[in-house]
Amino acid sequence: MNSISPVMKTIAELVPAGSRVLDLGCGTGELLAWLQAHKGCSGYGVELDDANLLACAQRGVNVIQLNLEEGLSIFEDQSFDVVLQLETLQHLRNTEAMLRETARVGRTGIVSFPNFAHWPNRLQVLLGRMPVTRVLPYEWYDTPNIRVGTFADFEVLARKNRLRILDSFGIQNGQPVRTAPNLLASMAVFKFDRG
Repeated sequence: MNSISPVMKTIAELVPAGSRVLDLGCGTGELLAWLQAHKGCSGYGVELDDANLLACAQRGVNVIQLNLEEGLSIFEDQSFDVVLQLETLQHLRNTEAMLRETARVGRTGIVSFPNFAHWPNRLQVLLGRMPVTRVLPYEWYDTPNIRVGTFADFEVLARKNRLRILDSFGIQNGQPVRTAPNLLASMAVFKFDRG
């Protein structure tokens, strides 16, 4: 509970102290537990996996078992200050609907996902192969990702859904990348609201 990865720490800096947080696809609850301990945040994690639910409970994280494909109808409009959707979008069939739900239930949303346009990925595709990297560690035939996206693609999707991007950057080797993130970062991060 005392430490989180450099990537999670960079994302945690986007969450204001004392926020009411909803963490969608919270995994073992590591980030939410850190936000509670270090930034005085409260809230809930949403997770489907039974083992992860147990890990959340052991960390003292409030967690709800819910399939994100079914939406967030159990939550009222703007019932959270921040909704986190970190590395979950690429696993969902209803990506656009879940993005709108994130904006509906939270005053702000923060999403992260692997940036498929990162230059090593482009090179591997140019050489005729689907990328396998530290951020995209699976072969094309066994990946849990059902879609891939880029930093630039999300900007288009946000505009289409009338979401206002408050901050955006890439992450490479745990460090923020603000110059040419679509090319130079393996992870994309966006903070947005309904504008």
